[in-house]
Amino acid sequence: MLTFGIEEEYFITDLHTRHMVGEPSAAVLAACRQAIGPDFALEMFQGQIEVASPVFKASSEAADYLATVRHNLARSLGAFGLGVVCAGSHPLAAWREQTATDRVHFQQLFEDIQYVARRSVLCGLHVHVEVPAGIDRIAVMNQVSPWLPLLLLLSCSSPFWEGAPTGFMSYRQAACDEWPRMGVPEHFTDWSAYLRYLALLQRVGAIKADGNGWWGIRPAARYPTLELRMTDACPRLADALVLATLFRVMVTHACALEHPGAGFTAEARWLLKENRWQAKRYGAAGSFAPDDQGTMGTAEQWLLEAQRIFAATAGAMGEPQLFDDLHRLLASGNSAVDQLRCHADARASGADEHVCLQQVVDRLLAQSRAAH
Repeated sequence: MLTFGIEEEYFITDLHTRHMVGEPSAAVLAACRQAIGPDFALEMFQGQIEVASPVFKASSEAADYLATVRHNLARSLGAFGLGVVCAGSHPLAAWREQTATDRVHFQQLFEDIQYVARRSVLCGLHVHVEVPAGIDRIAVMNQVSPWLPLLLLLSCSSPFWEGAPTGFMSYRQAACDEWPRMGVPEHFTDWSAYLRYLALLQRVGAIKADGNGWWGIRPAARYPTLELRMTDACPRLADALVLATLFRVMVTHACALEHPGAGFTAEARWLLKENRWQAKRYGAAGSFAPDDQGTMGTAEQWLLEAQRIFAATAGAMGEPQLFDDLHRLLASGNSAVDQLRCHADARASGADEHVCLQQVVDRLLAQSRAAH
């Protein structure tokens, strides 16, 4: 059974105004650190924090751990009149009001990337899955990459930005496209090609000696893992867990193949990019082409194809309920659908726009602190 880890990012939020906190006090950050423990990490902005989990062997371990983290954060921050929102974007965050974290790494990012970095008030769900020694991580990445838009469309949670609807289900992914080396990775044939790419960029000074890409999927630099980065942070913990499980199943399936990634052609990458556009723009309402042999289909059809391919692996991993959970998520709607529905209901009741957005934030706060 391949081990895995999960990273979640959170916006510290004022329970009265429902705005993201621009500059939390030292006492607030100390409370967050104590609530999370040694897995606490700072993020680019002071009002944003991260948990980088320990290594797990089973979904139940991840569920218990993250439920405890969310509960402890809600309890500790509640004493300060604060809470956390775990979503791809915060409906009432204003990027100009955010204070950069005073760490060399982050300050260098702000210097290099400028306004693109300063506007990146975003939270993601990152999942690391072990790739056993002797298996080419780039080959596994190529095998899994065509499925990234399916993972994204199920995770979409960033329909609002700067207090307004964006027309995107994952505005976070639209914003990510402003960064270098984000989104869909370059087409590497194998690990040696990937190393040549890094060496080239290091040689010309484009990245540092230990530099890497921020793509939606990548081989981690510090761990022997493949890291999923494309998915939005999920306010409902159950969504995060089912997506982490699906990614684990996909990586496990790829590792068991004799020649993983052999079918990842230029055409497959072209379709990956088009499917990602559909996912970030329309979420589950998009039209998707799983391969170049047929026509565009629905998210439901694509999920059924995933079930056909991966259900046996899920069962062998002790996750026989996986696709039932995924079909329920698709039927009920991702977080973006839920947020837009909440916003529409508030408008229908006669609330003004700011109150509508406050109600969306209230919903996200409640979901982010719930145990499961």
